[in-house]
Amino acid sequence: VSCLCGSAPCLLCACCPSAKNSTVSRLLFTFFLFLGTLVSIIMIIPGVEKELHKLPGFCEGGASLLGAQGHIACSSFLGHKAVYRMGFALAAFFFLFAVLMLCVRSSKDPRAAVQNGFWFFKFLALVGITVGAFYIPDGTFTSVWFFFGVVGSFLFILIQLILLIDFAHSWSQVWLRNAHESNAKGWYAALCVVTFIFYATSIAAVALLYVYYTRPDSCTESKALISLNLIFCVIVSVVSILPKIQEAQPHSGLLQASLITLYTMFVTWSALANVPDRSCNPTLLLRNSTSAAVATGQPTTWWDAPSIVGLVIFILCTLFISIRSSDHAQVNKLMLTEESAAGAAHGDAALESGPHRAYDNEQDGVSYNYSFFHICLLLASLYIMMTLTNWYRLDESFEIMTSPWTAVWVKISSSWAGLLLYLWTLVAPLVLPERDFS
Repeated sequence: VSCLCGSAPCLLCACCPSAKNSTVSRLLFTFFLFLGTLVSIIMIIPGVEKELHKLPGFCEGGASLLGAQGHIACSSFLGHKAVYRMGFALAAFFFLFAVLMLCVRSSKDPRAAVQNGFWFFKFLALVGITVGAFYIPDGTFTSVWFFFGVVGSFLFILIQLILLIDFAHSWSQVWLRNAHESNAKGWYAALCVVTFIFYATSIAAVALLYVYYTRPDSCTESKALISLNLIFCVIVSVVSILPKIQEAQPHSGLLQASLITLYTMFVTWSALANVPDRSCNPTLLLRNSTSAAVATGQPTTWWDAPSIVGLVIFILCTLFISIRSSDHAQVNKLMLTEESAAGAAHGDAALESGPHRAYDNEQDGVSYNYSFFHICLLLASLYIMMTLTNWYRLDESFEIMTSPWTAVWVKISSSWAGLLLYLWTLVAPLVLPERDFS
């Protein structure tokens, strides 16, 4: 217990002797998020979901949803309810710390000790909030929390896009610098091969989307969305190699554009997988909560391919937020993660004094904004909640889990916002020549 309540867990510090105290703390908070995600995944496994009705009052609450007593077999969507309550518990936990850590400027603030220690009590707090969440009466909880999840997921997708754009620019700069310094053509060949693979995969994705998510005489909305995103991706690809853009940003190129194009196609696929028209969406998971549907063998799994890919991207994005800062000052300023020089100096001194101890590099300034980090994890918990439930919600009759158009438009609008953001990174040096975008 004394180890868990210290400024950093002993075992983790021994395994990672060069880790900064701030990095260890971020990783442990991320571990809490992943732990909650694992619990949510376990709860939507069909065999486990069927046993959730044994929780006191859990299924009874579903039978009285908004006065619809006797019309709902709540055992059909217990996993959906459980994931929402787990998502609420995680969001409440991170919101609590976001508020608690407001305006913490350095580790000299007493609240910094709470951020970087007392892990045993934090775990107990998370468990307590989770248990309490499962006793929340249904009422309008699921319907209202759905909209919180939609807004939070939209914001987290934007964060994903910012990190992806930053990663794409950093990737291209590193490979071009290596090619220039070593004078080796292999780096240029690698750039060409990776870019070709990304574009080839994107083109194949567009073809498959037209084949599986459209019909010759219908599905006008799906055709329009695929076509618009394809046109937008072509535009940003062309803009990225214009002479004026290349002159202002020599590192700009098709590698970044191809990666953004591939991610846009994924978001488009994920959006089309939520179209509530079965003729235009063969992957639609229509979960019926009536006993008749259960008798006909209605599938109860929440998993589909877009959800699995979204889960992988979620894991990579949250780890990216937790373990590193950007190579670009503008992104660090936007994400509030810029390392302080004073903190680095303290870290180096601490390393010299003890190679097997985690050091505190935040004596004169925190290396990341505590509150903003917790807000990112809060949004991540809402995003994974919506991903695991496929953005589905109960219909007006409280008998069928349906995919609303809300999910489609949120995902599509986020893809447009990402393309617009990437386009801005290309043209910003031309629009604002007095600013430094190096």
